[in-house]
Amino acid sequence: MYPTVADVLALPVLRHGRPKVVAGGQKLDTRVRWVHVAEVADIGHLLKGGELVLTTGIALPDDAAQLAKYVDGLAEAGVAGLVVELVRHWSDALPRALVDAAARHELPLITLSRETRYVAVTEAVNGLIVDAQVAELRAAEHVHQVFTQLTVAGAEPAEVLREVARMTESPVVLETLAHEVLAYDSAGTDPAELLTGWPSRSRTVHLGERTGYHADAGWLVTVVGARGHDWGRLVVVCDEPPPDRHVVVAERAASALAVHRLVAREADSLERQAHRAVLAELMTSPAPSTELLARASALGAVLSGRLVGVAVRPRMTASQRQAASAPTVLRDLAETVSLATRRAKVSALVAVVDDVSVRALLSLSPQANVDAVLRRLSAELRARPTSVPAVLAVGTVVDSAADARRSLVEAAHVAAAALRSDTDREVHRLQDVRLRGLLHLLADDERVRAFAERELGPLLSRDAASGTRLVQALRHYCEHGGNKSAAAAAAHTSRTAYYQQLARIEQVLGVPLEDPESMLSLYLALLAHDLFDDHPNR
Repeated sequence: MYPTVADVLALPVLRHGRPKVVAGGQKLDTRVRWVHVAEVADIGHLLKGGELVLTTGIALPDDAAQLAKYVDGLAEAGVAGLVVELVRHWSDALPRALVDAAARHELPLITLSRETRYVAVTEAVNGLIVDAQVAELRAAEHVHQVFTQLTVAGAEPAEVLREVARMTESPVVLETLAHEVLAYDSAGTDPAELLTGWPSRSRTVHLGERTGYHADAGWLVTVVGARGHDWGRLVVVCDEPPPDRHVVVAERAASALAVHRLVAREADSLERQAHRAVLAELMTSPAPSTELLARASALGAVLSGRLVGVAVRPRMTASQRQAASAPTVLRDLAETVSLATRRAKVSALVAVVDDVSVRALLSLSPQANVDAVLRRLSAELRARPTSVPAVLAVGTVVDSAADARRSLVEAAHVAAAALRSDTDREVHRLQDVRLRGLLHLLADDERVRAFAERELGPLLSRDAASGTRLVQALRHYCEHGGNKSAAAAAAHTSRTAYYQQLARIEQVLGVPLEDPESMLSLYLALLAHDLFDDHPNR
């Protein structure tokens, strides 16, 4: 927005005065916020910073100490530079004390050897600044108009990102909070170069604010989310600190993306929206505020006494997943869970807070029998009219709202593990899912993924290259405790053919399958590999 000292010196009105830089030449890129004519020596305390001070020097002292004090005051005020006309006070050169003081502060000091109309200089520079400010305001207004139109039109993320790339002339990426790329526009650059190693690069970029510039990465980052639920980040890749206009573009684009997600994927009832807002804050707040507790209470859930986190996940077959919309199923399931809690006479917050499950926080009195309440809730869910069964999982009973997040998170891990189990329990707890539950609790640990890839990597590569089904054969072997006959029957394969597959597995992996530790390690790797499968309901 503001011109630099070098830009000002290039103006014809100043070139007429034959400007010469005598100190601070390394700071000529300093921005000039305003131009101010000042002849008095005691001026520093009256300035705001960013001014280019013009003087004839007629009222400045000749004393070296006073001149140094004069420059110290200007530097302390943060002026952009000092221009001195060599006509009325000093005709040949500036005093050495003045030049040395400016050099010490790296303050641009410029002399003019000709008489110069300072009023013309202020008009030219300040006019330039005002014009730039007006242009910036018009550009910001245009940005608001464009993204308002995109929001109203329900534009898809690709269209929003395309507009960001056009306005900033920079690549832009929309990622999840887990650093997975959802969409991008490379702005004419090489997409492969933009996206290669993105997750690992993104994990190193941390900002303490919703919008900010990370100088080391060269990223302008703004958080995407609404209603207290942040779900992604918008990244504009730019090598230099962005102008204010680009910050506005990024923030308006993030708003458009958040609204699109709300409209397209979270068209819940007002009650569910209110419950989701409270649950989302509980999930993200280390210490729930008084206001949050009051909002929960106003929704009929007093967050005191004993609290139990619940997660309900639909168990859908492949054909059901193709025929049904997952968001619709979850919204219907949330309404069913809410109705079941009311019929079971339990105070609860119920909402869809992610893409795979319904969460509920039950508020129980100190006298309530937790097991009996959960059995009633399970019975109500099983009696609902739906063709999609569901898994009901619960977390640990906690005694305060501050611990509610732990119970809710634990319930989600248990539900994810129970979804792969063949056990048809009414209620699943952490002790019920055993090893699977442990692995789900460790799902965010990269070492778990590395272990699975290390154990199964050669077998997965062999299947991908040759079209074999060795991983599936290994799964049957492990699930049947090393009983080859039972495993062959489960695989619907003759024993002879199945034994050949086992021999090939041993050859590829270089381990004996009959060794108990080998089988345990491989089965653990299979379970861990399932955590990262794109289709958890296999």
